[in-house]
Amino acid sequence: MPELKEFPVTEADRELIRTAEEAIRKGYKENWHSIGASLRTRDGNVFSSIHFDATVGRISICAEPIAMANAIMAGHEKLDTIVAVKHPNVKRGRPDFEVVSPCGMCREMITDYDPETKVIIKTSEGLKKVYMKDLLPYKYKEPFD
Repeated sequence: MPELKEFPVTEADRELIRTAEEAIRKGYKENWHSIGASLRTRDGNVFSSIHFDATVGRISICAEPIAMANAIMAGHEKLDTIVAVKHPNVKRGRPDFEVVSPCGMCREMITDYDPETKVIIKTSEGLKKVYMKDLLPYKYKEPFD
């Protein structure tokens, strides 16, 4: 397994987390929306979103690709950093917002669009910022010869 290259979690990254928290705080609907995401483009613009759940789970849409689509539609294709947060649920014992790692499909999609994108994750040692591509070793690539 490749070693993770780590980057410092900056105040701008903490603000990105707060922006994701605000997105899901505004859009939260119990049993429908529980994840918010924010991404910063390389030119400093920030785009946020929430995930959309569905009765048929496989048509649910994660927050990260929606934030990416918002950025791309606004003409910002170079991604810098992305983060996802889970809304607190006191009933389930989660009293605070929590940074969550992206799912496998989001890891795949984000690295397809910009393999240099970094992601903020929560580890047993605290928050870390790493390359998304390092969370998806041995990524599938279409042979174009």
